[in-house]
Amino acid sequence: MLREGVQVLGDLALAIDPDEVLRFQGYKKGVDVPTADVRALLDDALAEGARLMAPRAALRWMPVRRRGPDTIEVGGETLTIPRTAERWGEVEHVAASVVTIGDALERRVAALWESRELPLASMLDSVGSGAVESLAEYVNDVLCQQGLAAGLAVTNRISPGYADWNVAEQHALFRLCPGAPVGVTLNEACFMTPGKSISLLVGAGRRARVDHYFSQCARCWMRDCAYRRTPARRTVHR
Repeated sequence: MLREGVQVLGDLALAIDPDEVLRFQGYKKGVDVPTADVRALLDDALAEGARLMAPRAALRWMPVRRRGPDTIEVGGETLTIPRTAERWGEVEHVAASVVTIGDALERRVAALWESRELPLASMLDSVGSGAVESLAEYVNDVLCQQGLAAGLAVTNRISPGYADWNVAEQHALFRLCPGAPVGVTLNEACFMTPGKSISLLVGAGRRARVDHYFSQCARCWMRDCAYRRTPARRTVHR
C-alpha cells in the first residue's frame, strides 16, 4: 500500500557528487581535468556547503484517474505532458515532490559575491546546484523503494520545463504537492524560492516502463532490484 497524504522527509544524509559540481562549473567529465587549485576550492566549497544545507522534501502519492497519450488526470488536476503514455507506459499512480536544500547556502553565496570572493562564490553556488540535483535523485530513490514495496515499478523523474512539459504546469504540481511544508514558495512566473529547489513527478504501475534513460538506477543503493537497468556506480545516500 502506498501511503496517502503529504510526507515530509528531513535530516537527509545526502551525498554530493563532485563530478556533478564540476559539471556546473563547465568541466566535461573525462575531458577536462581540474587543476590542484580548483580541486582545493571544490573541497572547501563542499565542506562549507555541507554545513549550510538543510535537505528536505515533501512528497505525495496519488492514484491516476484517467490517462491519455499526453495527459494524466490525478488529484483533481489534468497534467499535460507530451508523450507521457509512450514514455511511462501504464502508470496507475503518480508521486509529486518538492525538494530543497534551504536558503542558507544562497545567502552565503550572495555575501561572497558582495565581498568579491568570486571563485568561492561561484564554486559554492555550483555545490548548491549539484546538491539539489542529488537530492532530487535521492527522493526518486525513496519513491522507487516505496513503489517496489507495493509491487510497482517506478519511472524516471520529470520536472516542469523539461521533457517537453510546460513550465506553467508548475502551479498544478504545487497544488498536488505544496512546497509550504518544506519552506518552498512559487511565484506567478513559476520561480521557486529558495532557488535551490526542484519539483518533480514520477509514475508507478505494475506495467510502468523503466526505460533506458532511467539514470536513477546508476545511483540507487538497492543493487538487487529486479527493475535495475544499469549497474550502480555510486549512491546519493550518505
